[in-house]
Amino acid sequence: MGDQKTRAVVLGGSIAGLFAARVLADSYDEVLIVDRDTLVGVDTVRRGCPQGRHINGLLARGQEAMEELYPGITEELFADGVPTGDLAGNVRWYFRGRPVVQEKAGLVCVAASRPMLERHVRERTQAFSNVSFAERHDILGLTATPDNSRITGVRVQRAGSEHEEDITADLVVDATGRGSRTPLWLTALGYPEVQEDRKRIGLGYVTQHYRLTRDPYGDDLSINPVASPELPRGAIFTKTDGDRVELTTYGILGDHPPTDQQGLYDWLGTLSTQDIRKALEHAEPLDEPVAFRFPTTLRRRYESMSRLPDGLLVTGDAVCCFNPVYAQGMTVAALAALTMRDHLHTGAAPQPLQYFRDLADDVIDPPWDMTHVVDLGFEGVEGDRTPAIRAQQLYLKSVQVASAKDGVVTASYMRAAGMVDRPESLMRPALVLRVLWNLLRPYPRRVPRGRPASIPTPARRGVTAR
Repeated sequence: MGDQKTRAVVLGGSIAGLFAARVLADSYDEVLIVDRDTLVGVDTVRRGCPQGRHINGLLARGQEAMEELYPGITEELFADGVPTGDLAGNVRWYFRGRPVVQEKAGLVCVAASRPMLERHVRERTQAFSNVSFAERHDILGLTATPDNSRITGVRVQRAGSEHEEDITADLVVDATGRGSRTPLWLTALGYPEVQEDRKRIGLGYVTQHYRLTRDPYGDDLSINPVASPELPRGAIFTKTDGDRVELTTYGILGDHPPTDQQGLYDWLGTLSTQDIRKALEHAEPLDEPVAFRFPTTLRRRYESMSRLPDGLLVTGDAVCCFNPVYAQGMTVAALAALTMRDHLHTGAAPQPLQYFRDLADDVIDPPWDMTHVVDLGFEGVEGDRTPAIRAQQLYLKSVQVASAKDGVVTASYMRAAGMVDRPESLMRPALVLRVLWNLLRPYPRRVPRGRPASIPTPARRGVTAR
């Protein structure tokens, strides 16, 4: 293209869009991030990111990928007051009602709130001189060559303006999340319909933040009773930035936590551990309980398309929306950016179909398949429970039972759940033998933590529950 400058446009300025912009900044003269929200300088929950009010976990592999993209960012977050610990050694996990044996596994937790994490990632991305933002712009559609074989840019409209404008681009990356309109845009351009996989899980969760007057954690970072087929309710109760504690509690298939204060306290008393409810005897609520609904998982099978236009990639939740309980979304977005980088390193234009196939094979398939098996363990979730899936469910149950007896099993399981190791690592012969051996062993003796006294509803926000 001679001396003509190249431009990549990223649609959506959330985490996935920022990760994408970071890798594009190494290959394009200009990277423009387009979003409906105001982004720069924002350090609170954005209107366009309602899930930012809730816990957004970054798995250990996501932390590694983020650090690769932004060297030093992990320590910057810790210096800004973000707590940390080991996913297997400093988190109080409960599987099938029993606490696991904790074991350090080298899995770094970054217990940042979503606004805190997004601000740090955005500021590091913004530091690249060739990255800029088009804020408060509605995204109207794509522009293409006359034969629709190549995307040439995007049509946008600034908030408050009556005029549309075209932004030309050598590459457009859609990071607009679950509500992505790329499937509709492709159909309008004459391309086949994008196949979608959906699974109804009927998830609902409620989040509230607290300041504790007593510390129930000790050396632990978080208390996480995990939902199981026997009790399909769970929670994450974690330290986070600002010397706060963040609680997200959830239930599936329409069994959702209430948002009134006493009802929420009562719900927490039904979980597989009383640790959280007891801790809230000494908690000052900092906000009101807020609900979020997630009816279905969603995966768009771009890798199965027979043809796609050049100049268009999709990333993050716009490709795959996982069950958020498993905290895979931001990690997959970071790994998608690394996949994108692999398709840009030669300086040639990326081949969309090859990108999507690599993204599916290397990034999405392992966590998607693993959590699909877990989701189908809940009787009310619809899906084909093949003999292979039932066998995997039985073995996964055995791993969870063994983790309550053996820290080595805990560490191996958490390395797979944290996406550091692939799920098939749990099938190593030595580990299988260890799991089977532990099934024959008794559970270790534990001192009961005790049941809490009744927790009255605070008279008003900001009053300590006693």
